[in-house]
Amino acid sequence: MRLLRRAGLAFAAACAATAAAASAPEPGWTATEDDSLLFEARLGRYRLGSDIPGYQTPEGVCVNLAAVIKALDIPVEVDAGKGLAEGWAFEERNRLKIDRRSAAVLFKGGNRKLAPSEVRDTPEGWCVTAASLSEWLGIGLVPDLRNAVILVQSTAKLPVELAAERRARAGRVRPMQEIDYSALPQVRLPYALWRMPSLDAVVTLGGLSDKQRGKRLDRQYELYGSGEVAAMSVDARLSSTERGAADDFRIRAYRSDSEGRLLGPLRATHFGAGDVSSFGSALVSRSMPGRGAVVTNRPIDRPDTFDRKTFRGELPSGWDAEIYRNGQLLGAAQNRSDGRYEFVDMPLLFGPNRFEIILYGPQGQLRREEETVMVGPDSISPRETWYWAGASQDERDLFSLGSDPEALGRGWRGALGVERGIDTRTSLSAQVHSLVLDDERLTYMEGAVRRSVGPALVEVAGSYQTKGGYALRGQLLGQLGKTYVSAESIVGRRFVSDRVDRGVTGSHRLGLEHSFDLGKLVMPVHVEGRYVRRESGNDSLEAGARLSASFNGLSFTGGIDWRRHRRGTGPDPPDIVETAFLANGSIGRTRLRGEMRWRLSPRSKFESAALVGQRQIGERSDLRAEIGYDRGLDRMRGAIGYVHRFSTFSVSVNGEAASDGSLAAGLNLALSLGPDPLRGGFRLASGKLASTGTTLARVFRDENGDGVRQPQEPLAPDVQLKIGRAPVEKLTGKAGEVLIDNLEPHRPVLVGVDSSSLPDPLVQAAGAGVVVVPRPGQAVAVDLPLVSAGEVLGTLVDSSGASIEGIDLELVDRAGRVAAATRSDFDGFFLFESVAYGSYGLRIARLSAQAAKLAPELSVRAEISGKTPSVKLGRVEAQGADAPRLAYAELVLAGLGDDRVR
Repeated sequence: MRLLRRAGLAFAAACAATAAAASAPEPGWTATEDDSLLFEARLGRYRLGSDIPGYQTPEGVCVNLAAVIKALDIPVEVDAGKGLAEGWAFEERNRLKIDRRSAAVLFKGGNRKLAPSEVRDTPEGWCVTAASLSEWLGIGLVPDLRNAVILVQSTAKLPVELAAERRARAGRVRPMQEIDYSALPQVRLPYALWRMPSLDAVVTLGGLSDKQRGKRLDRQYELYGSGEVAAMSVDARLSSTERGAADDFRIRAYRSDSEGRLLGPLRATHFGAGDVSSFGSALVSRSMPGRGAVVTNRPIDRPDTFDRKTFRGELPSGWDAEIYRNGQLLGAAQNRSDGRYEFVDMPLLFGPNRFEIILYGPQGQLRREEETVMVGPDSISPRETWYWAGASQDERDLFSLGSDPEALGRGWRGALGVERGIDTRTSLSAQVHSLVLDDERLTYMEGAVRRSVGPALVEVAGSYQTKGGYALRGQLLGQLGKTYVSAESIVGRRFVSDRVDRGVTGSHRLGLEHSFDLGKLVMPVHVEGRYVRRESGNDSLEAGARLSASFNGLSFTGGIDWRRHRRGTGPDPPDIVETAFLANGSIGRTRLRGEMRWRLSPRSKFESAALVGQRQIGERSDLRAEIGYDRGLDRMRGAIGYVHRFSTFSVSVNGEAASDGSLAAGLNLALSLGPDPLRGGFRLASGKLASTGTTLARVFRDENGDGVRQPQEPLAPDVQLKIGRAPVEKLTGKAGEVLIDNLEPHRPVLVGVDSSSLPDPLVQAAGAGVVVVPRPGQAVAVDLPLVSAGEVLGTLVDSSGASIEGIDLELVDRAGRVAAATRSDFDGFFLFESVAYGSYGLRIARLSAQAAKLAPELSVRAEISGKTPSVKLGRVEAQGADAPRLAYAELVLAGLGDDRVR
């Protein structure tokens, strides 16, 4: 329909031009070349149609009616022979009829006489005064003679604008390309001998009265700080007992660099000392927290074993944590005395595993930590050698302030390992471990070979214990359609380790996971079985199933576990069947989290249940309610709290009562203190400054194009930025600056200008942005220049001159980066809007070139500048894929620089 309409309008415009050429000019004024104008129609940030002819008349500016009809895509037909234009504007009830013979005009506002000067005949057709046409159409048509632009103004969105937005949305849902951080400008914060730390503080005062412990007043605090000392990142945590005495103190000094530029020839990606986590392996060791030192050159996000990963982090007092994998709720962790959360040995699937850990604070805080773990060919070291080494004392802090007799007996462990990629599909690894189990030091040698086989990854490992024991392990992760397969088999003899319990001679596990697509509802189902053999004959058989679902903002996970134990002697114990249910989501403005556990056998009994609801009652206030039951204590409890977040701190008050007569009340205060990069000195914040990174971004108008702000160059207020592809809520202030908090540390992130927030389409960001690597407690300053922008337009044709429709085109700068992308219209017309001044090459996107069997390279170049803000390339000819390809030297001579054919 749109194609027929455009063709019909073009025919009507041609008829109008032919009739007008033969008509006599109006007395007193004649269309001359000196009075002719050519306008570009713009509606907000959108350019409408082709250029619109116009004239300067004694009564003001007139514009070509047929061109305006085409630009606004309204169903109005012009019959110059009958002197009639008729149709409707934007809505069928808004009738429009211009009758020149009877000198009358009918429009939404009524009807009236038509003055001779309102519609004039010109060589291009009817020319209607802009003021009159604005009145008849019910919109504003404002000519800007200085910039040769007609601004279309409307209080409501016009159909042509909605269509442009739909096309923009459709363009955004094309396959998104990964951001190549290496090709973008990098901003790095150098380490300093001393950099002022940031501090997160939580203080709790509470009163308790119960039958067992009587009445008491608790006072508790927790401090977490991060800064830089001696060119090292340093973080520390100090917490107290319920009586306010210092109890746990952990401190760590470390450096992390994803590009492996640490420790000179060692090319380490991470090293640290103090309170660290040890390295794990498939058969011997688990990752354990403790005091010691570690160093490695493996990628920072790489798990110790390819089929599982342990997540460990700080969990402040009163906080809860949940973990999701690919949107599925897998587990929850509540407040612990050591201030950590641990999700140990979370299973991985073949392909991408997107983990999200959500931390919930007592004042309504919400923090998200995301990490993607790939399992597949990427799990093979690409012909590189990776190493790791560490020594630590299990679960022992560097400084023990409180008394912990059990910790004094925990031994030290050490690990040294190396992995080498033999080819793109195969790798070998070897490790040596030493650890203490049951007061006995044991030493292990472990080796493994890993191989990528089609849609599967296979590993075979073996370990020898110096006291004569050994174990072998085979592991497979694969994918068959939408079904994920995980299988593991371990056999051993006189072998004991962190991974294999004493006396176990065999352990065999099989897991399947499949996602059922039920339209709007996707339900992943996971089933797993495990059989364990022991020397004593006390074998066990376990099976479990988990069903997850997410819809309307709610996530549910239900699971059931069955365990059967066989004794070598005597009667077997009864089977155990347990079920659990986890839920999380939002209903309106209320966020709910629930958990329930039930033992079905032996003797069906309800174990525990809890439901937490939190509702926002203002911009900065929340109400929180909780109800729960614990069978072990045989009591039901309920709690209610109020949370208010001030700009510099958060405070909550809560009360709790239980069915056994226990009562409790508390006051919780949370705040962060850190350096203020905007005004100097310190700043208070209700967020977590010490555990997250900050970027100070400054946006300015780069008038000389050098990318560096000069004193006379103006700052840009009210500009929205984006992190990666996500917009930042806060806009730049009057000084053109904005602080972006809560950035995940040590992960490269792209900081750029959200071009859709710029009011002037002729001013755009100088590039995609800059890449920063945030560090906890520190602020990285970046400058983001804005430059003048123009456009590039043309028509894409084949070797026969026929137009080519639906081809994705790219503008590429001299560095080889894609600066803009568009798609050719039905008539081959293409337009790149809001392109920063510069020199660009034009090419066909790779997928479009393959689909249309065209050569990607196009031998044209666009130079956008103040002298030529609008570059009209005319007809651009695309060659067939079998056409001779230009050599790189020819591209250089043609001015294409480094825009190599891909």
